[in-house]
Amino acid sequence: MSDNYKDIRINCAVNTHDTVSNLIKSNIDAKIIDIPSGHGAFVLRLKDLGFNNITAIDIENILQIKHDKFLKGDMTKPLPIKDNSTDTLVCIDGIEHIDEQVMFIKEANRILKKNGELIISTPNISALRSRWRWFMSGHHNKCKAPLDENNPTPLHHIGMISFPELRYLLHTNGFTIKEVATNRIKPISWIFAIFIPFTFIYTFFSYKKSGKKGNTSKINSEIKHIMFSKSILFGETLIIRALKN
Repeated sequence: MSDNYKDIRINCAVNTHDTVSNLIKSNIDAKIIDIPSGHGAFVLRLKDLGFNNITAIDIENILQIKHDKFLKGDMTKPLPIKDNSTDTLVCIDGIEHIDEQVMFIKEANRILKKNGELIISTPNISALRSRWRWFMSGHHNKCKAPLDENNPTPLHHIGMISFPELRYLLHTNGFTIKEVATNRIKPISWIFAIFIPFTFIYTFFSYKKSGKKGNTSKINSEIKHIMFSKSILFGETLIIRALKN
């Protein structure tokens, strides 16, 4: 890893970059887009791993590295990339900052090649710890207090999204989820394991009832299986790898 990597500001939780880079299955010549690219820490990581065709996109150029492939782009608007031209699109802790999430996923589908991969990370509000925080305060983890409405900024978490919601968004817009991971499990998160039996019973009967009513038993079963994985129950960050159909 580059000696300069540690000097670049990283706007995501610990180990997120490690996990995301390990999920990338493209070869080193693949065209990869990193959006939002921020200060360029993940771009530099990809370079150190040998990838040589990386485009950084963000609403403004704040890169702290030397990189000649930067484009101005807004995740809530059409991206400045040609159709079916990209192998991998990486979005690290970006989707929770926008209100046009459907637009972004549709754009990801447009620019990715067939079987292209989309890797998304976002705060894991499906974790038991986050659900408890919501129950107690009405706020999820990573969004612990009211946002400053007097000073709106793209840095605000205005679109926190759960695993079932993100799956729906992806599966109804031309993607299929292939892997679900997390960056880390904090020791304190294991305390909330005491809620698993109650959560499982409620979820089981709720999903069973809705599955029969809506003929979605298979879908509900798949979602329930993932919702009770360690990554979802206890993980700090939700990380998903999906392929374009």
